[in-house]
Parts: sequence; C-alpha cells; structure tokens
Amino acid sequence: MVRIGFVGAGLIAWAHALGIKAMIDGGVVDAAVTVVHDPRERRAHALAETVGGPEAAVVDDPAEVARRCDVVWVCTPTSAHRGAVDAAVAAGTPVFCEKPLDRDLAAATALVDAVSAAGVLSQCGLVLRSAPVFRALRDLVQGGKLGAPMAAVFRDDQYFPIRGTYASDWRADVTQAGGGCLIEHSIHDVDILRFCFGEVTALTARTANHAGHLGIEDMASVSLTFESGLEAQLTSVWHDIMSRGSTRRVELFCREGMVWLDDEFRGPLHIETSEGTEVRACPSPAWVDDLPLADDEVGLAVRAYVEADRGFLDAVTGGGRPEPGLDVALEAHRLVDAAYRSAATDGEPFDLR
Repeated sequence: MVRIGFVGAGLIAWAHALGIKAMIDGGVVDAAVTVVHDPRERRAHALAETVGGPEAAVVDDPAEVARRCDVVWVCTPTSAHRGAVDAAVAAGTPVFCEKPLDRDLAAATALVDAVSAAGVLSQCGLVLRSAPVFRALRDLVQGGKLGAPMAAVFRDDQYFPIRGTYASDWRADVTQAGGGCLIEHSIHDVDILRFCFGEVTALTARTANHAGHLGIEDMASVSLTFESGLEAQLTSVWHDIMSRGSTRRVELFCREGMVWLDDEFRGPLHIETSEGTEVRACPSPAWVDDLPLADDEVGLAVRAYVEADRGFLDAVTGGGRPEPGLDVALEAHRLVDAAYRSAATDGEPFDLR
C-alpha cells in the first residue's frame, strides 16, 4: 500500500485528493492518504478526515509529511512549492508538484536542478495533457488528414480566482504567485499548445492590469510561432464575471479542415472539412467513468485529475518515469518567461531558437 501525503489543503489539493480517494475506493490503486499539512490547521483536518479517515495524521510541517509517507503531493501557493519539494528531496520521497513550479524561471530552474540532482521521482501538475480532448486534438493534427496546421486561436478566461470557488487570495499577491493569469493559469495553455503543435520558435506578448493588484496581470495576449509554421494567438483573461469559471476555447485552421473545442476535458471536437462536419466524442477511459464519483460539477472536475494522479502512482510503484516530468514544466516556464520579457518591451519579438 502506498502512503500518500499532502502539503497544502486548498482547492487544488481537494481536486487531487478526492480523485485519489475514488481510485482507492474503486480498487484502482492500493493506497491511502495518511498525512496532511497546511498552515491553516482546520483545512488540514478537513482534508485528512474526508479522504484519509480517522487514521490520517495532521502534522506541523512539510518535512514531517515527507518522512511519514511514500509519495507527496505539493498543492501549496506557488511561493511555498520550493520548501515542500526540498523536504521531499531530503527524505528521498517522490513528489508531485503543482504548477507553476515557482514564481519565475530562475527559481523554477533551481527547483528542477535540485530534484534532478537528487534523483527523486517527480511529476508536475500540467494536467491538460491528460485531458481526452487535447490528446484527440494532438492525434488528429499528427495524423495529417486535415493538412498542415496554419493558425490557432486559444482563449482562456475565468473570474479572478481570489473569489468564488477558488477563494485563493494569495493569487493577488505577487510575492506568493509571481504574476497573474499568464503564469498562474495560462502556463497550462502554452504547455498544451506545445504538446499539440510542437516547439515554439518565437513569440510576442502584451499584458495589462485592470484590477490593480501590483504585479498581477489580468490580461495577456501572446502570439506564438511554431517550427511547423503554425501561428497561434493566446488570449488569457481574469475578469469579474462570476458566472464564468475556468473556460477554454480553441479553434484550429489547417489546410484541409477546421477544428474547434470549448470543453477542456472531454470535448467534443468539432471538425469541418469540404466533405461536411463531424462531432467527435473524446471519452475518458472506461476505468475513469467507473470510479465512484458523482456526475455533477464536482465529480466531473475531479475526473480531470485522476489520470495524471494514477500515472504518477503507477510510475512510482512500477519503476517507470512519471509524465509529464518537471523538465516539461520548465519548458512551459521558459515560454511564460519569454512572454513576460516581450511584454516588458512593449511587445518586442522574443526569439526562442
């Protein structure tokens, strides 16, 4: 049985932990959540009792978590990632670290170097790579039936996550978050664009701050050029429309077909060619649908994390390499860093070759 520990007991920790509990209850993994730490002790107790039961312990620091478990999920505000990861490295405990790894590229690079030098198994929380709809989009593009990709438009919007379901007030504090919608949310987007379409050779970017939180941009516009010749436009927005949670829409034009999606997990993919239109379902694996999770908003949100979490546990117990690794996260950080550099020079192009 794998003993699982959590450092951090906020919303993202609940998303992972409820999915892990469903996999445990469904007999998919042999594991137990045994230890939790969060500076807010009440939150730690709530998570421990819900997903670990009466035997799960609440402890005072990340080092104690790492000493008392076999794998650690780091789900803290960004500024606390390094301390929790260092505790796992010191104990030799495999670690799953949420995105972004740290507040800027230099700090993220140092974190990855430390984990790599220690040889500790690790995985990052770029969970869009596990979404059936993006796997289907990647397969469709690589299959070549729609011809060469030409242009993509990617819109990512959500209400400012210091309120509502997220209630993450730290996301308005640049000393904790490192930045706003670009690093905190759209690091997923630049990663999934790279996952689907290959390497980026150049980009230009502009950012804006409408809400007025120092150093926290709430609009980012990034134009990316890919080795393939594809041009992509990413627009990321944090607004005050409380009826809109995390929403992504992607449109891709290829020489012989157009594809769009507006559900970032299961899709479907909408495909249009000269021969007509198709709505292509993007189901989860059957084992995901069989998990003891409700078909409500919470259950569907949790399902978006279970494949990544199972992949990490399977790699730890089976001796494989967890995917995506921290090296993948570091490439996403490089793209975000380039976007910030371009925005700081009023949209000057940034060469990534």
